Amino acid sequence: MRKISGETVLAFEKTIPASIEDVWESWTTEQGVKSFFAPDCHIEIKPGGAFEMFFNPEGEPGERGGEGCRILAIEKPTLLSFTWNFPPEIPQLRNNHQYTHVSLRLSPISPGSTLVKIIQDGWGIGEEWEKGISYFSRAWGEIVLPRLYERFTKGPISWNMM
Repeated sequence: MRKISGETVLAFEKTIPASIEDVWESWTTEQGVKSFFAPDCHIEIKPGGAFEMFFNPEGEPGERGGEGCRILAIEKPTLLSFTWNFPPEIPQLRNNHQYTHVSLRLSPISPGSTLVKIIQDGWGIGEEWEKGISYFSRAWGEIVLPRLYERFTKGPISWNMM
């Protein structure tokens, strides 16, 4: 976590052993998302399009995960910007339709290696927002990026085994 002019910004990066095109496909296609990020999704790869990750696809509407998230900007294959909601564990923010902003930036290091940066901002102030910062510090840094790395080193996740 960093403070930039008093604003909280979460920033994570990891080198992924795959081409920028393959990493881009992992984030922007249903098959790619299901290989590391979530067991189901709804993606419309255009500005204003859906970018919904369903971590609990069998859940009731409103309890499935990244519902209502939207793509803000696309610059294939280097930038994907989207809104991001809060998990059911933080109901005050989730139920009040609060969102943050996430920028995914990809940079080729070599033909078979890509630097992935995740930057999340747009945080409010208060105890519930602090819970969100803590939650996403763990989620991006300890779950999502390591799973993306493993997707290219060990193969896609088998959600049936989790």
